[in-house]
Amino acid sequence: MEVRETSLAAIGTNFSHYPVDGRAEVAFVGKSNVGKSTLINAMIGRKALARTSSNPGKTRTINFYDVNGQMYVVDLPGYGYAKAPKTEIEKWGKMIEEYLEKRQELRAIILLIDIRHEPGKNDVMMYEWLKHYGYDIIIVATKSDKLNRSQVPKHLSVIRKTFGLGPEEVLIPFSGEKKIGVDELWAVIEKLLV
Repeated sequence: MEVRETSLAAIGTNFSHYPVDGRAEVAFVGKSNVGKSTLINAMIGRKALARTSSNPGKTRTINFYDVNGQMYVVDLPGYGYAKAPKTEIEKWGKMIEEYLEKRQELRAIILLIDIRHEPGKNDVMMYEWLKHYGYDIIIVATKSDKLNRSQVPKHLSVIRKTFGLGPEEVLIPFSGEKKIGVDELWAVIEKLLV
């Protein structure tokens, strides 16, 4: 997809805050500090529309980015971050769950995994939960520039094995620094939006 214009269209914590124009949405979900904002900025061709931070747990709302007036890229709060009050974490969990369960416009979910580490318990739980609800899941292995090129296939294979992915299931290595994976990801998303 050629991204011509993008803007932050809505920020919300419940359905009354979300866009109501019926456009397709693709949601980005992953552990805190996995690189969601970096990936979103690379996807929409903006340096800092989605705020990045070295501190985990920066995204605490559901953020909708309008792409070309055609669709929304949706940034969900990270999971697995424990340095917030328990009540706050539970609130984020309920907000994410309600969005994922009930949002009619949601077409696909991009699940981000740090390529350097085997997917953790929270990642596997999230993957199985999304599978249970029948979503198209695209897994993106972030931070691939942190590995030697020769290490990437081995680490991708660990991710495939941990999730039990079949050969037809999509797993894309990504690097924000080197802009690797952006075109491949858009190509997969475009097929799902047809």
